[in-house]
Amino acid sequence: MTTRRLILSDAEAAARVHRASFDERLPWLAGLHTPDEDRAYFANFVFHECEVWGFFDGDELIGFIAFRENWIDQLYVLPAYQGRGVGSALLIEAQARHAGLQLWTFQRNEAARRFYENRGFIVAEQTDGSHNEEREPDVRYVWRRERPPG
Repeated sequence: MTTRRLILSDAEAAARVHRASFDERLPWLAGLHTPDEDRAYFANFVFHECEVWGFFDGDELIGFIAFRENWIDQLYVLPAYQGRGVGSALLIEAQARHAGLQLWTFQRNEAARRFYENRGFIVAEQTDGSHNEEREPDVRYVWRRERPPG
């Protein structure tokens, strides 16, 4: 298994990982976008605005993280690979490049919430979802690298 920075030609594979993971963890939101809309979003926004890293099992992309200055925009792992350290390895890529990060996740996504809380992220804000596309209550987490003593 390997990790590498993704390039624009990887956008379609990242969109597939996103959709598979999103639909598995958040079935009540499945079908919000078509596969074509997902591909366009990744190619035209995510890969232009973010640094994107992927985790591979052989040639298969099994997880990715997209981050920019102080923000994690996306972190998804194929359901069959969740709980195996893939998400942690990807998160380390972002944490190595930034002293602080924040992200949004849905309040009902308990697995994601546990994942981030177990890695030092703390709740900074909760909303009723009225300002996100899905109209789903969400939560903003923040993480700061601890400064070494002295």
